[in-house]
Amino acid sequence: MSLRTQSCIQVRSDTMSHKVPKDELDARLAALRAALTQADPAWQMAILGDKISMYYFTGTMQVGAFVVTPDSAVLWVRRDLGRAQEESLFPDIRPMKSFRSLGEAYPVPQAVWLDKKTVTLEWLDMVRKYLPFQEVKPIGGILNALRARKSVYEQELLREAGVIHAEVMHRVLPGLLREGISEAELGGLLNTELLRRGSMGISRYNQPLGEDIVGLVSFSENALRATAFDGPGGTAGTCTAVQAVGSPEHRLKKGDLVFVDVPAGREGYHTDKTVVYYFGDLGADPDGGRMEDASRYCVEIEGKIASMLVPGAIPEEIYNTVMDGLDPQYAGGFMSGGKFLGHSIGLMMDEPPVLARGFREPIEAGMVFAVEPKIALEGVGLVGTENTYLVMPDGPAQSLSGWPIPLTEVE
Repeated sequence: MSLRTQSCIQVRSDTMSHKVPKDELDARLAALRAALTQADPAWQMAILGDKISMYYFTGTMQVGAFVVTPDSAVLWVRRDLGRAQEESLFPDIRPMKSFRSLGEAYPVPQAVWLDKKTVTLEWLDMVRKYLPFQEVKPIGGILNALRARKSVYEQELLREAGVIHAEVMHRVLPGLLREGISEAELGGLLNTELLRRGSMGISRYNQPLGEDIVGLVSFSENALRATAFDGPGGTAGTCTAVQAVGSPEHRLKKGDLVFVDVPAGREGYHTDKTVVYYFGDLGADPDGGRMEDASRYCVEIEGKIASMLVPGAIPEEIYNTVMDGLDPQYAGGFMSGGKFLGHSIGLMMDEPPVLARGFREPIEAGMVFAVEPKIALEGVGLVGTENTYLVMPDGPAQSLSGWPIPLTEVE
């Protein structure tokens, strides 16, 4: 199969001068207050200290605290105030030497809404030293719901990321494959090519201890190497302490599958994409037909899932429909045993909702999902595909990151 080409769409290069628009920040703050009022009409205060929430509501990432009450919203900054004022259009940014500033600025509320997933006990103790509230209320579900629906502004950034992603994975990656290159080196070259085109260079995960990594590259059976990360792709990693990127010792040879699962991003917003190439003559490989059949099946599954990503659809029902109709020959290796088909994506790679059991809230227009059917072939490696899809008001979801490709030879 030959590679199709895609015209290169212009991506903005004004990264350093970019600011989240004021009307965007205003809308997000209004939505947060409305959601808190719906959850608790008597709410008094919310405090957010993690960098993702701070960026979402203020347009900058600093050390400090974003404090919201029904009547005020202040970004308190320990470091760096000057950079926060330079980057952000948020109207009320104030210096904070310590959390004593909060105790001096606010009466002590009975309860404070906090994100339990990102708050540490140390942080909580420091805040309560000067603002000794009694009750913690969980704001995580509210934040997830707000971020799940992407605005037109956010969608544009995701489209830009997807254009970069498709360009590198479809057109650039095949030319980087050469006999003897290591997984780690290929991963580094890919990240360089993404950066060169305006990608942001890292990925962020929805985990308290989630690491910012650049994805993974695995050749043949290395992609079946289990990792602690909850995903179908495997890798030996750069070393025992880093289960990501790829092995610096495993080198490409003829007859290898090249599994590449790397992110791209613009202004904090991620797209996710996986491609698998075959290095050599696929027709001469005794497992060639098996690989091609499994790969084509994954492409079909991705298309089926994308057609079901419409407003009103239930993630759990999509998952059940696909799994109930799964070809029995792939049941053991599908998703390497994982229990999901895809996940929401935005400021973090793995946001809710997930295309899995237990997620029953209807899908809405403006949600964005990474769809990633993959099949582990024992003794061979991992085949499959992945693209990032925007749920449209009408019709099937639209791919932001290019098209799914069946297994393709690169010689």
